[in-house]
Amino acid sequence: MRILLIKLSAIGDIVHTLPAFSAVRQALPDAEIDWVAESSAAEILRGNRLINRLIEIDTKHFRKNRSGRDLVAGLRMQTAAIRDSNYDVAVDFQGLIKSAIIARLSGAPLRFGYSRESLREPAAAIFYNQRIAAPQNHHIIYRHLQLAASSFGIPIPKTLDFPIFPKEVHLAEAEKIARMAGGPFAMLNIGGGWPTKLWSAERFGQLGDLIAEHLGLRPIIVYGPGEEEIANSAVASSKSGALITSSPSLKGFFALARLASVYVGGDTGPTHLAVAAGAPVVGIYGPTDWRRNGSPCPEDLETGRNDIECRKNCYRRSCDNWICMDIEVKAVFAAVARRLNAAVFEKLNANTEAIK
Repeated sequence: MRILLIKLSAIGDIVHTLPAFSAVRQALPDAEIDWVAESSAAEILRGNRLINRLIEIDTKHFRKNRSGRDLVAGLRMQTAAIRDSNYDVAVDFQGLIKSAIIARLSGAPLRFGYSRESLREPAAAIFYNQRIAAPQNHHIIYRHLQLAASSFGIPIPKTLDFPIFPKEVHLAEAEKIARMAGGPFAMLNIGGGWPTKLWSAERFGQLGDLIAEHLGLRPIIVYGPGEEEIANSAVASSKSGALITSSPSLKGFFALARLASVYVGGDTGPTHLAVAAGAPVVGIYGPTDWRRNGSPCPEDLETGRNDIECRKNCYRRSCDNWICMDIEVKAVFAAVARRLNAAVFEKLNANTEAIK
């Protein structure tokens, strides 16, 4: 059987799809499974030994200020290899018009996707001939697992598997950063794709001080490309001098999260990577829903404002009344302390030994 999985972007969305991919691979070990993704978000999939072929595309250059006809023409140009692959099944986990068109262009006789009421862009459903209902309020990981289970008649696994394969260079990168900490450490991720998802850099600095003083963990501010300024702002807001900064690669970040005693961050790709790595997680959530986009691990915690009505089903990228991320440092620190009490404390000692 030849299978095409479609999840184009972003990094966190691809991470959320990995358990569904793993379930298909485990149930159909002899199938040829290809994955099509945007090049800008494909790094976490590169070198994945469970994928037969990773097909990278770049739709940015033709999707802006173009007609629907231009969109189709551009996708045809970039999916020539897909059209020649004789797929038996295509499954669109993205649920957008452009991803649904890719499913149609694949030529697969069976094209699975979400039903109209389950889609962000309902028109995408016209490109599927098999439509699966999945409630929007379910966690996105389990929605994808339901789509995979319905598409292939396979069971939903009891445990979640995130097949991510860091190389030796990524493990060495993580170990180097961990040695900088000099002992057990906390990862504080300051970034976020939307401005409305950002907690203030100054509060991250203050949080780092509390973690260092009261929990005995070295706070590491981790940041991505273009976020160095706000990382420096967080350090400047610290009075303890305990904070250090680092900007690891994606797979280096994943490997580092495996060593962390606790991770704190907003609704962003690195947070979902930390979940996949099994780090104890505290999520700082505002405009998005923890129940849908947060950690599926019941021990992980969300901290956010529950005293405002406008937070419900918001998902705004800009806001004139931006108060949902106005969360006190002491509230986030309390969540971190609670999460550490739920974690296995032996990990603290194990991490200390690993980085000596």
